[in-house]
Amino acid sequence: MCLAIPTKIVDIKGKKGTVEMGGVKKEVGLDFIPKAKVGDWILLHTGFGLEIISEKDALETIDAINEAYQVMPDEY
Repeated sequence: MCLAIPTKIVDIKGKKGTVEMGGVKKEVGLDFIPKAKVGDWILLHTGFGLEIISEKDALETIDAINEAYQVMPDEY
């Protein structure tokens, strides 16, 4: 299963951007979303931004991910 994570762009230099996830910053490719700008929320998968999304959708998805991990068993 593949999962794209909502992240917020905090800096852009050319076709690369810096996103922040839970206080961690990471450089990502923005080749697929050339209209992205600082402050946009994007879906990130394997180091590339795939789509610009609304802040509402991003925060709802982050909440759902956090909730899912809280109820996951420690061992499989």
